[in-house]
Amino acid sequence: MKTKLLLSLLILAFTNTLFAAVSLSEKNALIDLYHSTQGENWTQKWNLNEPIEKWYGVTIENDKIVALDLSFNNLNGNLPINIGDLTSLKSINLHMNKLTGSIPSSLGNILSLTELNMSFNQLNGNIPASIGQIKTLEVISLFMNRLEGPIPTEIGQLINLKKLVLYNNNLTGAIPLTVGGLVNLEELHLSSNRLSGTLPTEISNLNELKILSVFDNQLVGLIPNEIGFLINLEELTLANNLFEGTVPSEIANLNKLELLMLNNNFFEANLDKNIGKIATLKNFEFIPFKGKKEQNVIVFD
Repeated sequence: MKTKLLLSLLILAFTNTLFAAVSLSEKNALIDLYHSTQGENWTQKWNLNEPIEKWYGVTIENDKIVALDLSFNNLNGNLPINIGDLTSLKSINLHMNKLTGSIPSSLGNILSLTELNMSFNQLNGNIPASIGQIKTLEVISLFMNRLEGPIPTEIGQLINLKKLVLYNNNLTGAIPLTVGGLVNLEELHLSSNRLSGTLPTEISNLNELKILSVFDNQLVGLIPNEIGFLINLEELTLANNLFEGTVPSEIANLNKLELLMLNNNFFEANLDKNIGKIATLKNFEFIPFKGKKEQNVIVFD
């Protein structure tokens, strides 16, 4: 009898180990997300009476929720404040939904996050400064929203960041100088915002950068000569701003450059001919300023 009882207890313990539930705080965060974004209208709904393991888009490892992918799923509403309780998440993908409201600052509690994708929604408010606490981040995709205010200086703390994609928002203010701390950055997309100020010289620290896109803003001043240090650059789009002066001849040193867009600025006409002779260049537009809005287009294909 004792042997049977011991065996039963062992089986029960083993079963509980296999099917142990995630923490109550994590479960509540998911439930609050479901209710705050009209889960009953999602394309792929959750049955809240089923185990979390069966909930669409939720990945669990070792009783921890490590991934949340609800892209293209008709989420409609605000993100709950306690989304930051999902502290074991490595990736969040909420791309192409109808999310509104601001990004909760509690997001900064998810210190294991490597990828954050909330693009193509209707989010507004500021990018929370707390995002700078997530040192593991490699990808931030917040494009095609209604985010406003400045890019937080704290973003420069994300030394593992490879992609920062913020285009098509309402961001204002200057590009923070701290962007020079993103030494592993490969793509910087800031186009179609309302950014002002100059292009910071600190960008020249980004030796791994392949794409620098700041077109369609209100950036002013000279292009720093140090841009010639970005030897891995493949795309440089500075069009539709208020830049002025001479286009730096150092751009001719960028021997991997394929796309160069300089049109619709106030650049002088004396362009270094070696820029147009970059062997890899496939698309190059330059519009020198002629005054009184009379401009000529020079196109190299």
